Formats: sequence, structure tokens, C-alpha cells
Amino acid sequence: MSAATSTPVKLSAATVGSLDVPGPTYDRSQVTTGIVHFGVGGFHRAHQAMYLDRLMSEGKALDMGICGVGVMPFDLRMRDALVSQDCLYTLVLKDADGSWEPRVIGSIVEYLYAPDDPEAVIEKMADPATRIVSLTVTEGGYNFSPVTGKFDATNPKVVADLQAGATPQTVFGLVTEALLRRRDRGVVPFTIMSCDNIQGNGHIAQEVFTAYARLKGEASGDAGLADWVAEHVAFPNSMVDRITPVTTDEDRAQVAERFGVEDAWPVVCEPFTQWVLEERFTDGRPPYDEVGVEVVPDVEPYELMKLRLLNASHQALCYFGYLAGYRLVHEVCQDPLFATFLLDYMNREATPTLQPVPGIDLDVYKPQLIERFSNAGVRDTVARLCAESSDRIPKWLVPVIKENVAAGRDVTLSAAIVASWARYDEAVDEQGEPIEVVDQLADQLKEIAARQKDEPLAFVRNTDLFGDLAEHEEFTKPYLATLASLHERGSRATLEDLVANAR
Repeated sequence: MSAATSTPVKLSAATVGSLDVPGPTYDRSQVTTGIVHFGVGGFHRAHQAMYLDRLMSEGKALDMGICGVGVMPFDLRMRDALVSQDCLYTLVLKDADGSWEPRVIGSIVEYLYAPDDPEAVIEKMADPATRIVSLTVTEGGYNFSPVTGKFDATNPKVVADLQAGATPQTVFGLVTEALLRRRDRGVVPFTIMSCDNIQGNGHIAQEVFTAYARLKGEASGDAGLADWVAEHVAFPNSMVDRITPVTTDEDRAQVAERFGVEDAWPVVCEPFTQWVLEERFTDGRPPYDEVGVEVVPDVEPYELMKLRLLNASHQALCYFGYLAGYRLVHEVCQDPLFATFLLDYMNREATPTLQPVPGIDLDVYKPQLIERFSNAGVRDTVARLCAESSDRIPKWLVPVIKENVAAGRDVTLSAAIVASWARYDEAVDEQGEPIEVVDQLADQLKEIAARQKDEPLAFVRNTDLFGDLAEHEEFTKPYLATLASLHERGSRATLEDLVANAR
């Protein structure tokens, strides 16, 4: 009986061997934890966990299984989903031709929800067997100012963690307590490996964890703790890339219907994947380079390429696209007007800010991005790209604008992208329908955007997000022109002019 006509089988260690879907060829009972990962979402499971599964399928890195850790209330759903199926899950690659390629991934071997048992999480990291603590906690999870890059010591959760005798609640408190125990027990510290979309993610991780350690040392009289962390803990930089939309109920239903697998939380993603990782580890690493990871001495050229081309282009398409009525990313990028605008931004304004990228032909990479965005099988949503923009625009696009302004280069298209975000945050589309602005600063941004018809520069005078850009006419002139056009003529007509004027 085929999977499509049989009753779906609930995914578990007991059933995985009977499925018609490829799964672990290694004995998971022999896999032990060597990596503790904070932020087990779709991307981690489509990316880092997938690479480890590849290694384990070759009989390697069986001592580097992943223990997932959740800290936030929304992590409860992931805990329940993974624990219910022995931490197995289905990864589905969606090709542009409509085909689906499934595989059950087995590299995550346990999951801990920190609020349930913080001590268990701390001791898991303090265990000498744990050699890497990795992070996908999103851009906002590092608790730093987008302008100063400094750790926010006033965060109430951080303040609570620093109280004498407090049980750690934050990733900073949990990780630092584990490092302290390793130091006091004479155990080599683990590597802290950030896999988030932040330029210099390793440097940022080092800054914020060291800052927290300094605060903890001051509070507890352990003056040397921060210096010990800075000297002995490795924080490699990395560039990660795989478009991974949010799993939908339709995805779950399709996995059950097509493959006969009842999976509480499968992951769907594009076929393309890339991971560039700095060779900088405290206590060894899996042989990632044997399964396609580019392990290099310097990640910066790759991360600038990805953040300023791929990530910033996501912002370039999402607000204009949403205002124009599109709701799926592939629909936006299959529109020649939008594709031309994205390539113009990449060629004219992003590329001049990049360094040479070893082994990468940018003239091939940039059109390939448009092809990837146009993959109808992925069904990535425009709304996902519009979310949490206050964490994204300052890191991905504002540096491009500042660098070009300083060099005397044109910023018309970058300024237009910022204007499209400002117009989007008015929270009403061009048909008068409400827009749900999903952002940690949503209320503040909507209030500012509501004023901009009378105060056109109100949005970009937010120095926390834009620094002093509002003082530079090279930026404000095209910004104001685009914002006025969006109000008067709408997104499509505005883009037509931008593309025509760039010719």
C-alpha cells in the first residue's frame, strides 16, 4: 500500500525504520551530545543539524549530537513536538519544478526547556563532553543596541539574572554560569558558535557574552571572569544561508499525504544551502568541511556578500511587494519589474561595498538569488520578510547606505527601500486594508510612521535605527521623493520610475 493511501505513521525512533522516507543510517543510540544549541527553529534544523546528520551518515561525529535548548515561552511548542517523536523530524527540500525531497534527520538527540530545569541545562553545558554551544536566537537575541552595538545592561531579565542567588533565565546567564563551572573545575571551555544573520556574528557574540560576564563578575566579586572568557573562549564568525519559510499546517498535511509520515513539526526549505565557518574553535569541531561547509580563515567577505545581497534584497522586495498586493515571495520575484529593481540595487549600491569573495563569481551569484527567490515550491511569505525589520534594516541595509554616502556614491535605491519600510509601517496598505506590523518596536514605529505625512523625515530621525542619516541630503532627497511617490502614486508606479531612472 502506498504512502498516499495508507494511514500516516507517527514519526518516532520505533517507526523511522519502517517509513518510505530516507532516514538515519547510523545507530542513534550510539550518538552522544557534543553540541548544545539555543534556538531550535526551522533554520537550525534545515541547516546546522542537517550538516551533522550528513556527517553521522558517514559514521563521523557521533560524539557531536545536538541537545536543543529552549528559553522563550514560544519554545514550548518545539519541545513538545520534538520530545513526542524522539527529536526526529522530516526535512523536505522543495524544488522549483514542484518536486519534494524528504529525509528524516536524526542529529538532534535530546531537548531541554530551560524554564523547566535550568540546572539541567547548565550542567549539560558544563559537561566536558559538550564542546560547542551554538546559537540561532535571531538578530534581536543578542541584547545590543543596533547603533552602539553595546550590551543592554538595563534589560529587566538581565538585571534579574545578576541578582545574588538568582537562577539564570537568559541565554547569557545560563551560558556564563556553565563557563564559570568549567573554569572552576579545570575543564576546557566550549566554543560559542553564532549562526545568526549578523555581520561579525562571532565578534558580536564575544562582545555580549563578555559584557555579561563582566557584569556578573562585578556583582559577585569575581573580577577575573570576563577576562577569562575573552581570553579562553572561541567565538567563530559564520555565514549561513538557506531559505527556510515557516512550517504551515498545509506542509504538515502534505508530508502526511505524500510520504505517510505524521510529523508534528517538519521543516521545508529550498535545495540551496551554504555555510562558511571561521576556523576558530576552543576544543575541536566536527569535520564540517567533509560535508560541504567552507571552513576558512576569514568569513567577512562571504558574510558581507550574503547580508548585503541576499538579506538586504529580501527587504528590498518585501515592503514594495506587500504594498503592491503580493503575499508570496516567488510572485514578487517572478514579476520582471521587481526582479529588475533587485538586480539594480545589488549591482549599483550593494556590490561597491563588498570585498572580493574567494571562489565566488558575483555576476553568477546575484542572478542566482533572483532564481532562488522565484522558487514557487518554497512558498515563502512576504509577511515573514517584513517581520522584525527594526532588527534587520539597521544591520543589513543601513551599513550599505552609510558606506556609500561616505564614499560619495549614489544611494537612491537603498533610500527607496527605507522609504518603503516607512510606508509599510503606516499599517494600512494601498487598498486601505490593515497591515499587521510584526516587530518588537511595532507600536513605536507605527506611531512615528503615522506622523510622516506632516513630518516626512520623522521615521528616519530615529537615531537608534538610522544614526545620523537624516542629516545627509544625499540620503534624505531620494528618501523623501520615494515616500511622496508611494503616498501619491503607489508602489508599482514608484518602482517603475526608480527602475527607469537607473537605466
